[in-house]
Amino acid sequence: MKIGVSSYSWSRYMREGKLDIFGVIKATAEVGFEGIEFSGLNAPEGTADLKAFAVRIKDACAQAGLPIMSYTIGADLLNAQGGWEAEVERLKGEVQIASVLGAPRMRHDATRGVGADRLHMTDFVEALPTLQKGCRAVTEYAADMGVKTMVENHGHFVQDSERCRALMLAVSHTNFGALVDIGNFICADDDPVRATKLMAPYAFHVHAKDFHRKLGTDPDPGQGWGRSRGGNRHRGSIIGHGNVDVPGCIEALKSAGYDGFLSIEFEGMEDNRMALEIGLANLKQYIG
Repeated sequence: MKIGVSSYSWSRYMREGKLDIFGVIKATAEVGFEGIEFSGLNAPEGTADLKAFAVRIKDACAQAGLPIMSYTIGADLLNAQGGWEAEVERLKGEVQIASVLGAPRMRHDATRGVGADRLHMTDFVEALPTLQKGCRAVTEYAADMGVKTMVENHGHFVQDSERCRALMLAVSHTNFGALVDIGNFICADDDPVRATKLMAPYAFHVHAKDFHRKLGTDPDPGQGWGRSRGGNRHRGSIIGHGNVDVPGCIEALKSAGYDGFLSIEFEGMEDNRMALEIGLANLKQYIG
């Protein structure tokens, strides 16, 4: 396996103005990652031609010797204005950006905006036909452009491994698979190793992520902690510093024959570069 990083891992530096997206590319190469994944283009405000900007990013990655692993964008096939058909048309435009980047795969959400009162399994079963139609329409379009599409276990509604697998089986297309985020399973109170074993056969790409975890019955730890679907708490951590069994998840991937990229997606409170340097060293040790 090779180790890459998501541009999202540099969010704090970009937010604080320490790096722009081209600085992120340079820093990623300096730290020693073998590839980069873009979470959006982070184009400057007012950028009129996103395809031309994508060409600049592609060229910068080539100069840095960094393969572009994947392109990650948000989506909501259940709640988008104009319905799932309109969202599919928007996503086709994002597929074009992925193609310009030369990204072999693109990740989009299934949905992002489902309220806490609509998270039951019966709600998912009701929504599955719409998700299936939307995901299949996007991947059929993307297949003609040489881009594989993926849905990540993300956003509570389609986050546990059982629901993610159900979506894979419903879409049932060779161009459609999963971005398996080993940490995100805890956001749906799913055991990461068990969930990774279940989803590994569908994995086109993998996020290496770690979390600190606390029970929902523990005292409130304050700012920076999120809530799982079941009410437990989590906070992003450096790879190896949290409670996710990262080595166990890697073994599950190896057992399933996965030999693609592991892309660190860091969401913690620590300094971005320090966190990524430590996380990269730990991940290399776990891979062996």
